[in-house]
Amino acid sequence: MERDTVNLSKKPGSRHAWALIWALSVVGCATPSRSKEEDERDRPPPPATAATELPPEPFNPKTFASQYSNPSACERQARRFLPTSRDEAWAALKACVNGTYFTQLQSLIGQAWDQEIRSRPEAASLLAKVVALRGGSVEGDLRLLNDQRLPIFSLSAAIAQPDTYKGRYILVRAQVGDMKTEGEKPTVWLVEQGLGSVASEVQVGRARRRHSSSTTSGSVGGETTIGSGNVGGSISKDKVTQNIETVPHYDNISSDTGREALGRLAKPDPFLSPGQDFIILARFDGMRTTSGSLDEEDEGARIPVLSIVSFYSPHPLVVY
Repeated sequence: MERDTVNLSKKPGSRHAWALIWALSVVGCATPSRSKEEDERDRPPPPATAATELPPEPFNPKTFASQYSNPSACERQARRFLPTSRDEAWAALKACVNGTYFTQLQSLIGQAWDQEIRSRPEAASLLAKVVALRGGSVEGDLRLLNDQRLPIFSLSAAIAQPDTYKGRYILVRAQVGDMKTEGEKPTVWLVEQGLGSVASEVQVGRARRRHSSSTTSGSVGGETTIGSGNVGGSISKDKVTQNIETVPHYDNISSDTGREALGRLAKPDPFLSPGQDFIILARFDGMRTTSGSLDEEDEGARIPVLSIVSFYSPHPLVVY
């Protein structure tokens, strides 16, 4: 039995198929291969992504305080930082005191800032500066501080009970006298000043002044025992009327209380000028015996010794 064979080459359709395969293989061999760099270059760019958010700028207390000219508003805004960052809140409050005419002592010693006022090392100096901004009425403002049990006391209390107040803060309004150097640290002579006021009348608006004058003249004639004659003369009248409206005005004056102290400084400070009043925060170091007695057997007078922490010039106007 013979087997039938099929010759593909003799069929017209098969010839066309082989020709097509050969043409495609030739084209594939003719196409040059692409490098990896070319593929990367021709690759479409990746889709745009959202820009990376920048970290927030650090808190700047001075920039914060510069937004508020009103000290009450500045303090209220600083208080809003307390729930999130007590450090930032305290820095903002200090910027308010340093950057505005801050006299709100009651707001500092209230409940909101109580933790900071009692725990921050610089809190006492901050309170002393506010007292100076309020005019330096130390006696009255110390009463407010002591009502809140804040441990800042008067010079008179320290002199009366030196053992009780040794090492504690003293707030004093004093005038600077001589400055001397003992060893490496300078000392200043302090004369405590009390604050009072003198009343005077100050004119308000324009004054009204009215001036009028009149003159009357005449003569009288007649007989007298010594003969006849005439008597003449004149009478002048001047009248001045002035209306002035005034209001009472009070000028603050400081006067010596009779108490003196010796203040120690860490280094000379040119801003602690002699002859001027300052609100001084210091630590009470106790009493020191002076050598001013004429009798060798008697001790000299005792004077309080203070280590000055900070000082501020009092504002000329007093806040009540």
